Amino acid sequence: MNARNSFRPLAIAALAAAMVGATTLAACDRSQQQDRTAGQKIDSAVAKAQQKIDNAKNDMAQGAATAKNEMKSAGDDVKNAVSDATITASVNAKLAGDSELSMLRINVDTVDGKVALRGNAPSPAARDRATQLASSVDGVRSVENQLVIGSKS
Repeated sequence: MNARNSFRPLAIAALAAAMVGATTLAACDRSQQQDRTAGQKIDSAVAKAQQKIDNAKNDMAQGAATAKNEMKSAGDDVKNAVSDATITASVNAKLAGDSELSMLRINVDTVDGKVALRGNAPSPAARDRATQLASSVDGVRSVENQLVIGSKS
């Protein structure tokens, strides 16, 4: 027998041994699955269901927290808009109550407590008075006075 022919039976034997080993391992795994009791199978199913329930709870909690934050933000936006409108109305009332400024057409805009005054003022003193009146309103954070002195339009 030559070396090539003597190797063939060894290769066939090794292949056969590998196939027997793989079949044995597969059978072992199947038998372990089949050897589980009904109680163990139920426990496994319950554990999987509980994990899914826990995941759903976490998802719901995160969703609720996100919704809460969005509602708070929307509430803050509404509160700021109402506050800005209140500031604008109060500044307009103060300007209307001033004898020198009441006849003027002064545009008052408020954003986040920052008041902008636009229009015309008859004098530097009247312009400064408008800034003082606007600054005295509760909630005003700053006043940007863009009143033009001496122009009539």
